[in-house]
This record gives sequence, C-alpha cells and structure tokens, in this order.
Amino acid sequence: MRRLSTIKLAIESFTVDGDDIIEKLIDTWERFKVPVLVPFLRTLMYVALAMSVMLFIEMVYMSLVIAFNYLFGRKIEKRYKWEEFKDELESGSFVYPLVLVQIPMFNEKEVYQLSIGAACGLSWPADRIVIQVLDDSTDPIIKGMVQVECEKWACKGTNIHYQVRDNRKGYKAGALKEGLEHCYANECEYVAIFDADFQPEPDFLKKTIPFLHYNSELGLVQARWKFVNSDECLLTRTQEMSLNYHFKVEQEVGSSTYAFFGFNGTAGVWRMAALNEAGGWKDRTTVEDMDLAVRASLKGWKFLYIGSIKVKNELPSTLKAYRYQQHRWSCGAANLFRKMVYEIIISEKVTLWKKLHLIYSFFFVRKIVAHIVTFMLYCVVIPICVWVPEVEVPRWGTIYIPTIITILNAVGTPRSLYLVVFWIVIENAMSLHRCKATFIGLFETQRVNEWVVTEKHGDASKDKIGTRQHGRLSFKLSERLFVLELCVGLILFVSGCYDLAFGKHYYYIYLCVQGIAFIVMGLGYVGTQVPSS
Repeated sequence: MRRLSTIKLAIESFTVDGDDIIEKLIDTWERFKVPVLVPFLRTLMYVALAMSVMLFIEMVYMSLVIAFNYLFGRKIEKRYKWEEFKDELESGSFVYPLVLVQIPMFNEKEVYQLSIGAACGLSWPADRIVIQVLDDSTDPIIKGMVQVECEKWACKGTNIHYQVRDNRKGYKAGALKEGLEHCYANECEYVAIFDADFQPEPDFLKKTIPFLHYNSELGLVQARWKFVNSDECLLTRTQEMSLNYHFKVEQEVGSSTYAFFGFNGTAGVWRMAALNEAGGWKDRTTVEDMDLAVRASLKGWKFLYIGSIKVKNELPSTLKAYRYQQHRWSCGAANLFRKMVYEIIISEKVTLWKKLHLIYSFFFVRKIVAHIVTFMLYCVVIPICVWVPEVEVPRWGTIYIPTIITILNAVGTPRSLYLVVFWIVIENAMSLHRCKATFIGLFETQRVNEWVVTEKHGDASKDKIGTRQHGRLSFKLSERLFVLELCVGLILFVSGCYDLAFGKHYYYIYLCVQGIAFIVMGLGYVGTQVPSS
C-alpha cells in the first residue's frame, strides 16, 4: 500500500508539473507573439500584398497590350520588310547570306540524331550554310556516336563541323564563344542556335533570315517553342501552360511594344554584327542568353519575336530535371539583374522609357517579385496567419487577385483549363525553388553558378510504358524523395488541419490541398520516372 501511495503521489506531481510547463509555454508564446511576431507578420503580409499588386498590374497591362494588338495592331510583315530570297541567274546562290547553325551538346545520347538531322535538313543552299556541332560530352561513347553522326552527314555533302574542347569552361556560353572563334564562323553573317533537343522545320531559315536581311536595325529574330511531349504527364502539361503564357504574352508584348525581350537561348537567329557589338557570349551567369540580349539591346539593337514560327522541342518530364532547370533560370536572372542594373541606368543608347521597362517590368517584377511573392504569400504568410489569428490577410489578396492572375495565365492554353487546379498547386510548389534560387542569385551565395544540363529522353512518340514500369522498380529511394518538399508539405497540411479545427477564414481549403501536393511531389510521384543506369 505504501508503495502504491508513493507511485500515486509521483503521478500527481508529474501531472501538476506538466500542466505548469504547458501553461508556461502558452504564456511565453503569447508574450512573444503579441509584441514581436504579430508586427513582423503584418509587415511581411503588407510586403507580399504589395508585390502581388505589382504583379497583378503588370499582367493586366500585358493582357491589354495583347488585346489591343489583336484588334488594332499591325502585322509583323507591315512593321518590318520581308521578301523571299529568289535565285538569280548571274549571282546564283550568292543572293543568300552565309549562315552558321550552332548546336551545343552535352551527353545528348537520346536526341543528338534528331537535332543534327533537323539542322542538316534546313532548306538553304548547301554552299551558304555551315553546321557546327559543339560537343562538350564527357562520356567518350556518346562523343564517338555524335562524331560518327556528323561524319555521316559530311559524307552526304553537308558542310558540318564537329568541334570539341579540352574543358567545359563557361558551359554553354563557353562552347558557343569558342565556336565563333573559328575562321569559317567569322565569315558568316548570321548565326542560328538550336539546343540539342530542338528540331527546326526545313523552312526555318527562309522564314527568319529575310527579316534580318532587309531590316538593318534588327539584331535578333526569335521563334516560338513547340512541345512534342506536352501530353506525357501532368508535369509537362502544367509546364506547357506556363510557357505558352510566356511566349504568347510576355515575348509578344516585349517585341511589339519595346522591340526587346529575353532571348530564349535557342530557336533564334542572331545578326553576327549585333552579337559582336554586344561583347559576345559571357559566362558570368547561368542565363547567358538573357545576358547577351540585354547587352545587345543597350547597344540599340531591336528584337523581333515571331509566334507563327514554331520549333519542336522537349519539356523536362522528371521532377528532378525540372527543379534544376527552374533553379538555373531563376537564379541566373536575379544574378544578372544584380550585375547589370547600374549598366542599364548609365546606358546612353536607349530611352528612359526602355530603361524603366528593363529595370522594373522585365527584371524586378517578372524575375524577382514573381518568384518571391508566390512562396512568401501562399506558403509562408497564410500558414503562419493560421497560428496568429491577430493578422488577417484581406480577401482581395487571397481570392480576387490570385484568381485573376490564374485566369490570365491559363487562357493561353484553352485545352488545359480543366487542369488549372493542378497547375496552381504545382506552380506554388515550384515557387519554393524559384524563391530560394532568386535569393541565391541576388546575394551571390553558393550554387549561384550551378549548371546542370536538363536531361532529355528523346522522341515523345516512343512507347515509354515499359520504361516507366521498369523505372518504378529500379528507382532508388534516395533519388526519389525530396525532403524539402516533404517538410513544407507537412507544415502546410498541419496548419490546414489546425485551421479546420479552430480557424474561421477557411484557409484549410487551400492549405490542405497544397500540403498534399507538396507531399506527393516530395515522394516523387509527379512527372515520369527514369530507371537508374
């Protein structure tokens, strides 16, 4: 009996002490929350809402420009002279300018034949075109395969050069720069660039070169991307929606209003004089294409985007490849803004209006604000507001503005409107990496110059069912799990459950769905799965 009484007293003492600890924790939380967390969260909310408004105004403005151009705008052929090249008896093929076609590659086993074949099939006089394959492959077997493919086309009479180098300094920019140092490249008037998975139509040069040839102020003609594997999985469908908006709205507005937009790095033709005057290729960031475009624009060159010319290419179908690609694009753009903002300000060859467009619209809103606000508002501010009810996000910031922004993005791909919810949660999940990459670029921390080539898997028309099944069997767990997405997903889901039980603003409707989306992505169930080699 004496022993039982001792145990009872110990339990009662522990219970009392436990209650005291809980009360102290609650009291400490309240003391910290009211004077510190509430003001900080409220400030963070106002910053996020201000960013949201800035992005909203920018998107509405671009949509109005597109609508105006559609109703009243002049066609490209009326803004710029275009005439088809015609063979003359006396000059023969010399009426055609000499064109260099560059194809940078890195271990492109699945697609090298497609890109080389498409480039060699371009309809242009054989003595007025030079194909240059820039192979940075580190796999000797793949390197040998690419070389054999080039030799095969050379035997058919194609003027093709297989170029390799001892190192990968500068990555793609370094390869393109070294490629232009060859004597035969310097003789060319224009240079067309295609990444390894791009397949231009035979008439690509005949449609683009005349714009440059007859309009001396144009330095770049950019074509649109056409995605051959957009139906491969949900991840590629959502990418199609985002990139269709980029081409149909952002590139079109930049071309028609300011004669400037960011070069997409491929499926475009540069005037060699513009490229050289801008200083050539530089490898100071991971967006060497955007870097060149901004520098050329500051020299006074104009750009033309032609949405009717489409070049087939492949979207990254694995989540790992997509994450690397988005990190490179987001980090590089932010880092370029840091490096070039002063150069833009002091430039003398462009108008004040164009400087404002470059600094505010092109860089700050689209490359900085757009990447930060999504994660800050929907994955940080709203979840914390669940635990700190003293701060309430206005309804226009959580419903009205996001709804309009979503609609403006989605209308560019009408066939995928029914997937808009999936697009929202995947884009919000990817905002984690875009936001992180943006800060890495702005503050030049580690990984700022990380370059991982986006892996390609070849012709999307192939039957990949067997490959996916095999991939699920041989995929390593460590390669499949994404810890960061799992952690954020759990936080959002727990916040949603708490809001369902104790909240009053219905945040749980979004938080639970978004949390599940993060967890599903973290478990590797988004995108295709490629078997381990």
